[in-house]
Amino acid sequence: MIKKYIKKIPLITRIYRQILQFKMFQVFKNEFNRFKSMDTEKRFDIQWKDRFPCLQNLDLLASFDFHYVYHTAWAARVLAEIMPKQHVDISSHIPFNAIVSAFIPIKFYDYNPVNLVLSNLESMQVDLLSLDFNDSSIESLSCMHVIEHIGLGRYGDPINPDGDLIAIKELKRVLAVDGNLLFVVPISGTPKIQFNAQRIYSYEQIINYFKEFVLIEFALIPDYPCTSGIIRHASQQMANEQTYGCGCFWFRK
Repeated sequence: MIKKYIKKIPLITRIYRQILQFKMFQVFKNEFNRFKSMDTEKRFDIQWKDRFPCLQNLDLLASFDFHYVYHTAWAARVLAEIMPKQHVDISSHIPFNAIVSAFIPIKFYDYNPVNLVLSNLESMQVDLLSLDFNDSSIESLSCMHVIEHIGLGRYGDPINPDGDLIAIKELKRVLAVDGNLLFVVPISGTPKIQFNAQRIYSYEQIINYFKEFVLIEFALIPDYPCTSGIIRHASQQMANEQTYGCGCFWFRK
């Protein structure tokens, strides 16, 4: 019975947040009117049409995206430990590449071109299903929170139920012997597809897809990381207990 109610928590949370957002907007409107009435010097033109509500800053339930903040923080720490001469990233979070390029040269590739102009950073276009790299040519590689979308058409890519497997095969092909791969996907005890947003994998699936590789570290962002944050060197059992966790895999070829 307890597990049944726990599974309903995300839905209850969303409903609560919608109610909270409505109440916060009412507060926002009242504060706007009060602020305008208090502005006796009229230094600025204050019009309702120019409003720019920042209601999310008042939302005490979540002030940042747990998956994207924690998994990029994990990857940056791993790269700081490895300190490769150059790192190649395929379609991961853009701010991650921008920040890490401050201390490691980055070649960033994405399906859609990204106009990112920074020193130590090259930004180019690539198709993850057919990478334009030689076999075993990349010593340091990352593809994080990307594979789960491939083949679902979410970003204009062709529909293909096995798109993720083709992409994984390409990552494995281009990684150099003794090279490091940082690979991140949503994780759960029960694999599923939430079409056309994403796939959610099991720990066992990912280990099987990379069975030729050595797992150096598995880190986990659990369903509710408010107190734990990211758990480095997590267990398979912990991964299996998640509904929508974030699995961070550091593989070596």
